Amino acid sequence: MTTITDPVIDQWYKDVENKLLFKVVAIEESDDTIDVQYNNGDIGEFDKESWYNSTFDFIEDPEDWSAPFDDLEPDDLGYSNSDTRRSDMDDTPLKDFLD
Repeated sequence: MTTITDPVIDQWYKDVENKLLFKVVAIEESDDTIDVQYNNGDIGEFDKESWYNSTFDFIEDPEDWSAPFDDLEPDDLGYSNSDTRRSDMDDTPLKDFLD
């Protein structure tokens, strides 16, 4: 089986043969390369010939896709401060919020 799909930026793939997960991060038309970032944070590159001779399949975003990016700020992940900020009321029982 070979890959029949074109690479898509921000799409996650699974290398079926090697059991690796990666995301396409850039497509360089000038030198026909596809830049990828693996689930562990490593960066890789494929030329178009090797892309289409590989066994890549579309997958949904992995649940832990941001694990290699632990040193990023919440803004880098697309979250606002209010989405990630813990309040002093985090330990307050739900019933107290409803009163």
